[in-house]
Amino acid sequence: MKHRGRHRRRKQGRALRAFLAGTALALTAAATMISASQATVGDDPGALKPLAGAPGTDALRLREQLVPEATLDRLSSAMGKPVGVGAVLEGAQHTLRDADGCTAGERTGLPVAPVATHAYCWDAGDTRSWRAGAVTTSGDADDDGWWNDHRVILSGWSQGGGSLARVSFVDATDMDQLLYTSVLLVVPVDGGRDYRPLTSRLSGMVWYQDKLLVTAGDGLYVYDLDRVQRTTVDSAAVGRTAAGWSAHGLGFVLPAVGSYRLAGRDAPRLGTVSLDRSTAPDSLVASERTPADGDGHARLWRYAFSKDPARAGLLATDATGSVRAVEAYETEASGVEGVLSRRAPGTDRAGWYVGRAPARTDRHGSLWRQDTDGAEATRCGTEGAPRCWGLGAGSLSYWEATGEVWSQSGRTLFAVPLRSIDAALD
Repeated sequence: MKHRGRHRRRKQGRALRAFLAGTALALTAAATMISASQATVGDDPGALKPLAGAPGTDALRLREQLVPEATLDRLSSAMGKPVGVGAVLEGAQHTLRDADGCTAGERTGLPVAPVATHAYCWDAGDTRSWRAGAVTTSGDADDDGWWNDHRVILSGWSQGGGSLARVSFVDATDMDQLLYTSVLLVVPVDGGRDYRPLTSRLSGMVWYQDKLLVTAGDGLYVYDLDRVQRTTVDSAAVGRTAAGWSAHGLGFVLPAVGSYRLAGRDAPRLGTVSLDRSTAPDSLVASERTPADGDGHARLWRYAFSKDPARAGLLATDATGSVRAVEAYETEASGVEGVLSRRAPGTDRAGWYVGRAPARTDRHGSLWRQDTDGAEATRCGTEGAPRCWGLGAGSLSYWEATGEVWSQSGRTLFAVPLRSIDAALD
């Protein structure tokens, strides 16, 4: 197992709980089965086209900017000693309903095929006015899937078109009872004397070692999960008030410790991100945001994580402080909302899993696996149509220790075994 600093795991032979029986969600597949008239069979994105050399990757270059330690220390001195993930989970006060407790409308967001083996629905009152976005897990943070004594799922949410962003910390140690609480994402200002909200829609998120990387309009923001701060005021304000520290009614804030900005010419609009542990070193996979009904091509690429212990959880930079894409492709897929990449064992060949949003005439999205030879989709219905993935499902996160791919469709959080996806693609 890779070194993870002071976060040592206590493995005690915990057995994973059994998957929900396939029949438990069979009604979901039946209720959401789409007809051939609702799905297009001719939207094959084809083979990936490699973008080699500087002309293909210069537009993907990132510029790293870290928040000065003095700024972070001033903020923590004013707010109190930072806390970690464990303290956040101790404050979990909301419950995720299991599949049986989801409404029929919520279950329509689940994939038709392959069928989800875990499914949960969020507290409707707590998530009202918030838009679901990215998902990452402690399976990304550490390859054994645990963060100290907990299995954890992080779910990103945005409000008001991106005026506020929060992350829900889900204690998934007991898969039969998921509890969560939320933390507001903020950015230090005035040298650490105050903070402002992160104003970005969360479409991608990766928890790697002790860092959380989240998408922004022109790059990524970086958060240190050992720097969660408690708030002292329960109000709608965000930042320092006359009465204390406030976070729009939430009990915790997480201040950014850095950012990566797209610095190249013809830079893409960053769509979503995920972690790939099948590369050496581990890498961050990214996609370009394009309209679901567009006919333009999108780019898929990856950045390497740093191997320097002093830069745990940060991307590898060159002598100029730039982060360069180590691999990039062009795809004809439009409306990419989720992306994963995995190399087959013993080979250098990667398969790219691309989740696509529904077009205007479709109900469900589609899930494709692409490489430089072609593309295959999961299919369903008598016509074998490809629109079988979640209804508006977003980012994808692979939990290596369990073999599950996690995603989120509206207020429904779900997991599908990667082996089931691969079987449906073969």
